[in-house]
Amino acid sequence: MTLDINEARTVVTVLGLVCFIAITLWAYSGRARKGFDEAALLPFSEDDLPAQKGGQTKEGNKNG
Repeated sequence: MTLDINEARTVVTVLGLVCFIAITLWAYSGRARKGFDEAALLPFSEDDLPAQKGGQTKEGNKNG
């Protein structure tokens, strides 16, 4: 069985649609949502180092 170009395009389109639906269902599943909710809160975690004031390092200003 050989596919002409139009049949190959149809197969690729259908496979793409199936992959899209599968990824969408996975993204909205309960297990994945828990991980996404945790990842969404990462910028607000307090475990980060404090911001440096004035661009100085721990050693102080090395310019003078």
